[in-house]
Amino acid sequence: MLTKGTATALKALERLKAGNSAYINSKTGIGDVSAEKRALTCKNGQKPYAVIIGCADSRVIPEYIFSAGIGDLFVVRVAGNVIDSCQLGSIEYATDHLGCKLVVVLGHTLCGAVGASFTENAGHVKFVTDEIRRAIGDETDAEKACILNVMQSVEKIKKSIKNTDVTVTGGLYRTESGFVDFDLKI
Repeated sequence: MLTKGTATALKALERLKAGNSAYINSKTGIGDVSAEKRALTCKNGQKPYAVIIGCADSRVIPEYIFSAGIGDLFVVRVAGNVIDSCQLGSIEYATDHLGCKLVVVLGHTLCGAVGASFTENAGHVKFVTDEIRRAIGDETDAEKACILNVMQSVEKIKKSIKNTDVTVTGGLYRTESGFVDFDLKI
């Protein structure tokens, strides 16, 4: 699903895949959260190697999923990993100001926001579920709906990003196993 790309984005994707493999096989988090790493990022600033747009679901923690530590990932989380102007602004900041070359929209199985989009909603959650409904149309299969939702967010980001050195792709975190599938198909 990588469409644009540079060696930097491909290296970042390989690093995410290796981190996900380490996560699947670990019992505790393995990203660097040491005092030394905190001091280094305070002194030199952050230099994340990827942007992750993920769901706010408490079971989906990008830093753990990719075995990342302080300063490694620029994470934007919102229910249903939907994209609006605030998320686009955050992505733009990470790509233009921090130099990230890879943006990953990380959906997940068993997504409550996608499930909620199958029913009528009121209040502010309607902003999220209406956006997901636009992505999934009449799809009723939960996993396919999650993938369609990721794909819509990927397309919105691609249309928004002006930097041609940035690669945008999607992934689906399998909540049951911890594996991130970057080869999304409907």
